[in-house]
Amino acid sequence: MTTRYRVEYALKTHRRDQFIEWIKGLLAVPFVLYSQPHGSFDRQNQSSLAQTREEAHRRYSEILRDVEAMIDDHIAHQNDTENPFPSKLKLLVPSIGPFFTRLPLEAAFKFQDRKRYISSRRFVSPSFNDVRLILNSAQMMAVTTYGTLQLATFDGDVTLYDDGQSLEPTSPIIPRLIDLLRKNVKIGIVTAAGYTTADKYYARLHGLLDTLANTAELTPSQKQSLIIMGGEANYLFEFSPSSPHLLSPVSRHKWLTPEMAAWDERDITQLLDVAEAALCDCIKTLNLPATLMRKDRAVGIIPQPPETRIPRESLEETVLVVQKILELSAVGRHKRVPFCAFNGGRDVFVDIGDKSWGVTVCQRWFGTSAPGGAIKGDNTLHVGDQFLSAGANDFRARSVGTTAWIASPGETVELLDELAELMEKKMS
Repeated sequence: MTTRYRVEYALKTHRRDQFIEWIKGLLAVPFVLYSQPHGSFDRQNQSSLAQTREEAHRRYSEILRDVEAMIDDHIAHQNDTENPFPSKLKLLVPSIGPFFTRLPLEAAFKFQDRKRYISSRRFVSPSFNDVRLILNSAQMMAVTTYGTLQLATFDGDVTLYDDGQSLEPTSPIIPRLIDLLRKNVKIGIVTAAGYTTADKYYARLHGLLDTLANTAELTPSQKQSLIIMGGEANYLFEFSPSSPHLLSPVSRHKWLTPEMAAWDERDITQLLDVAEAALCDCIKTLNLPATLMRKDRAVGIIPQPPETRIPRESLEETVLVVQKILELSAVGRHKRVPFCAFNGGRDVFVDIGDKSWGVTVCQRWFGTSAPGGAIKGDNTLHVGDQFLSAGANDFRARSVGTTAWIASPGETVELLDELAELMEKKMS
């Protein structure tokens, strides 16, 4: 599935972000009241259009300032364990989760309005993507203004490189990641790709790894500030300049959290057995051109022959069927072992754990000298594209740190440029 096709479908699917939809609905009101579509054809009415643009900008700013205040109130409620009452925001958007930082939405809107001319539009109201990017900008401002960014984690496909491709030496993302390392920000690449050997991760990330090995910009300590967490939360590799593929596997006993170490291997096997049976049933029921692939910590289906494109609806159906079967199974009901069933664009996999655990491992790995032995959520930023489609494995990272939702590697470049500018302003 191409990046554009994948994102367009995701934005229409049933897993829409309720918070973004709610803000979008609020912004629709001044658009309806103040837009003047006829003014676009009336050359005599340009001054009126300018006034309309200013009024729309003012009203959009006011709304986002009010939402910003509601987020502050929500944070106060979540930090007050003695208060049994929900915040106003929780009542209006019941699915809202915790916030790790304030969100300067008004300032973020003004920044995005200068780029996207949201207030100038007469026919297209503020969109889902507009609000998504405003939230991203607000989060970038928050992690650099209200605290210090210590850890940045990234998804692989569609975030660092196009779906199914690799991070090539010419990628504009590479110098931006090197710049983060130079600023002493730790980096974890938290990907669903579950490989047990370093050579396969090198094949996907060789552009970054070769640059890291050869650059004179970074100290040896800064170069060691990159790790790869594969299979959501199952395989850890650290940068190793002396290794053939510049990565060295880390034994599980060195990085498993106490909660992860308590997962029983029998439960893991049972969960994967149930998932395997459900996937086999989906292959038969939906007549999928796919074959089963079983790993030690995952099971999934891949297209057969490899160049085949499985219809997106079939992939989504498979994810939802398998997820429901696992939730209703004996091992799933007891919730002793977390899992993630997700649509990878070309395939479907069920992994043990999810990206919240993967990001948590990164926080602990780099946080041995930090208070409490881990980097905190408000000092962590996870960047990914999977926040909507079935399984949405990046969505889980919201429970352990701040997040930015991008739709392409190009958006990742823009996000990192925005982040770099804010960090440089703070340092100056």
